[in-house]
Amino acid sequence: MNEPRLSVVVPSVNGWGDLDGALAALEQDRADIPLEVLVVERCGPEVRDAVARAYPWVRVFPVERTVTIPQMRAIAFEAASAPSVAVIEDHVQVPHGWASAMLDARSSARVVGGGVRNAATDTVLDWAAFLCEYSHLLPPLAAGEVEWVTGNNTVYDRTLLRQHAELIGGGGWENLLHDAIRAGGVPLISRPDIVVDHRKHYTFMEYFTQRYLYARSYAGARVQGAPTLRRLAFGVAALALPPLLLWRTVSRSLRKEVPYALVWRSLPYTAAFVCAWGAGEVVGYWLGAGDSLRKVC
Repeated sequence: MNEPRLSVVVPSVNGWGDLDGALAALEQDRADIPLEVLVVERCGPEVRDAVARAYPWVRVFPVERTVTIPQMRAIAFEAASAPSVAVIEDHVQVPHGWASAMLDARSSARVVGGGVRNAATDTVLDWAAFLCEYSHLLPPLAAGEVEWVTGNNTVYDRTLLRQHAELIGGGGWENLLHDAIRAGGVPLISRPDIVVDHRKHYTFMEYFTQRYLYARSYAGARVQGAPTLRRLAFGVAALALPPLLLWRTVSRSLRKEVPYALVWRSLPYTAAFVCAWGAGEVVGYWLGAGDSLRKVC
């Protein structure tokens, strides 16, 4: 077998139904590009056995259910052997030719992030969840050097990841890694033409809870070790987040030509989700992350 040119990291946190779709999509690119797919799996033996039967070429790293997504990524980064390392999610499906496009982008940049398209369009609830989280990634998306790239359609120079191994091992979200990379003088490059499908269906309480947990984990990490007054001040400021986030989500969606009817029909869900987001940040700033990070999926 040829040496892999691209390692693809897939944290498995949502079960076989999602993971099967992600791996089936990646399998299409194996005929064109030598791929190494690393699945870090915390759902249990049934999912691991299913992967072994259906996709024996995948490297599986079993972990306990309490291992967080950033920790799962760190395990795979350490094990990756290809010169370029890409990250997706278990509910993300790549189009045929994605691996080639990522490698082409990596030939002129050390960190490249693509776009994310909603492929869960059956319900208004699914749309509301997507818009709440990804409205900033709707087309048209800026190309070239940017301040921020997504964490679930990104490719890195493996040597760059090695340079930041200590930070990655600390278990923080990708924003901390990206900030450190930029601080070191390496630009983040946006390639909006490299798009993946985000295919995730939610119940109301599932996404409401996930928004709260993610926000709390993010805020808690942001002020870890900070003086009490700073934590209090950040928490007070976060009380204003729900209306601000609602305005940003709705205005951005309309500006990026999401149908008016869809935006307005999803508004009650979006309003609830940004309230969960704001509450999570307030609690994270004031009380810390707690065990929120390990519950994020």
